[in-house]
Amino acid sequence: MLGQRFVKWLHLRFRYTGTRTLKQNQVLVFIYQQGFLYLVLILITFIAGINYANNLILGFCFLMSAILCISFYLSFKQLHAITLDVFVDEVGKVNEVFKVKVNLQQDRATPKFLNFKFDEQLQSFLFEEKQQSFELNFIPQQRGEFSVPPIQIYSTYPLGLVRAWTYIYLTESYWIAPEAKPLTHQSQNYSNTGEPDLDEFKELRTFKSGDSLQSISWKQAARGQGLFVKQFDDLVDTHAMQIEYSKMPSADHEEKLSFMMELVDRCHQTETPYSIILPHAQTENGIGEQHYIHIKTLLAQA
Repeated sequence: MLGQRFVKWLHLRFRYTGTRTLKQNQVLVFIYQQGFLYLVLILITFIAGINYANNLILGFCFLMSAILCISFYLSFKQLHAITLDVFVDEVGKVNEVFKVKVNLQQDRATPKFLNFKFDEQLQSFLFEEKQQSFELNFIPQQRGEFSVPPIQIYSTYPLGLVRAWTYIYLTESYWIAPEAKPLTHQSQNYSNTGEPDLDEFKELRTFKSGDSLQSISWKQAARGQGLFVKQFDDLVDTHAMQIEYSKMPSADHEEKLSFMMELVDRCHQTETPYSIILPHAQTENGIGEQHYIHIKTLLAQA
């Protein structure tokens, strides 16, 4: 019960709602690992100095205590007054890198030795310029809604006796699209737009053996000018692809979405106009990054 209340308090205090500058109430400081052994050593030297009335031992004890106090201050200064901005990918994809970029700023370019701990991973980072970025990479394993785990930023500078740390709790949830699965028979998995071709006359050329009789310009033939064939420009992009859920060659829902994701990726890479038809959603033909993100979001939510 107490642990749940503590976690809830952490979420409320350190939740990320926009640009944040770390102040005193947002940086936690406490003894860290070998710092407890250091405290024991201070206690031993203090007791020994009192028992033996030895000022040299007591002076050594006070020196170690002063070093510990200075470590508290220096560790705290590693995080204090840093400005944080977090940028997250709009939509991710299963088994592909989902990036969370943390942008750090400071007033003066002073070295700060930071550690980022997230999702059981630990990475060190030297922050020595006025502005630097650090990328955290996650590999989502499931399609659907994805919550970024808490991000802890801490420093044990200079002696590792004290740790100063803060958290970043992202309040929003993000979407993960299905993994693209290669298709074996592309012709069965999409159709064209289904609209009639609209043609515009381009030019006449001399009739050649094998040309269709329907394309001959009989007006010129009737005037005795010879046999000519009409050529037209196609006004409709016949390469526009319509990706339909019902035409995917599988009975499994997730596999159907994976097939659709593969076709979407191909269209996006070749800049071919495309649309999708899902059981509860349909889009218009389009290309570009925003159209791609919109389609990925629909597949993630399907």
